[in-house]
Amino acid sequence: MKWTISCLQFDIAYGNPSENIKKAESLIEKESKHADVLVLPELWTTGYDLTNLDLLADDDGLAAQSWLKKTAKTHGVHLVAGSVAVRKGGHIYNTMYIADKEGKIVKEYSKAHLFQLMDEHLYLSAGSSDGYFELDGVKSSGLICYDIRFPEWIRKHTTKGANLLFISAEWPLPRLDHWKSLLVARAIENQCFIAACNCTGSNPDNEFAGHSLIIDPWGRILAEGSKEEGAVRAEVDLEESEAVRKQIPVFADLRKDLY
Repeated sequence: MKWTISCLQFDIAYGNPSENIKKAESLIEKESKHADVLVLPELWTTGYDLTNLDLLADDDGLAAQSWLKKTAKTHGVHLVAGSVAVRKGGHIYNTMYIADKEGKIVKEYSKAHLFQLMDEHLYLSAGSSDGYFELDGVKSSGLICYDIRFPEWIRKHTTKGANLLFISAEWPLPRLDHWKSLLVARAIENQCFIAACNCTGSNPDNEFAGHSLIIDPWGRILAEGSKEEGAVRAEVDLEESEAVRKQIPVFADLRKDLY
């Protein structure tokens, strides 16, 4: 199976959900004509306006899910809808939703690793479930930003069969080299495709890197964005992941008796 995947990177309006939804809808309208799967950045409705998340958070994610189901079905596209701030049971989570092209929610994943350097732990609660799901029969996983620094967390998903990782982020410009190196490494060691959508622009405290990436199981970069807004698009042959895993049988050679 071949898919065209587009990462929609844009400058997130700080603490302004209505403006961000308009921008996302405009990008989706244009890019859905060219792609099978669209990916949005992390916290794309609010940005890192952490101190106001209690006011901005989506109660039980109901608004986000309603928007997602309608948007995916209207455009006939699979939508990895980045992540949004969701209030549940007195806690606020950084939560990713994925919908298929029929408008069905197929996965909800809340960020497991909170980035203390940007004070996430002061305003958000960590999730406790994994990001594994199947999208139109394709074994996949959704992960969020800081998660990529935990290779054992990524491996948990790929040992379950995931051969396509979707990553949404607000990754800062000063660590752009880390962004690229970590993603290429995760692709090579897990012999999987990666579609990683980062935001562009800045907020009062940070400048973001952009440079969304689509990477193949050999670690080759198929498409890379710049610091500007826009779609980062590539076609992927999903059977290539299994072919690479047969050629270099890393998963067959895991020493589960040792680790």
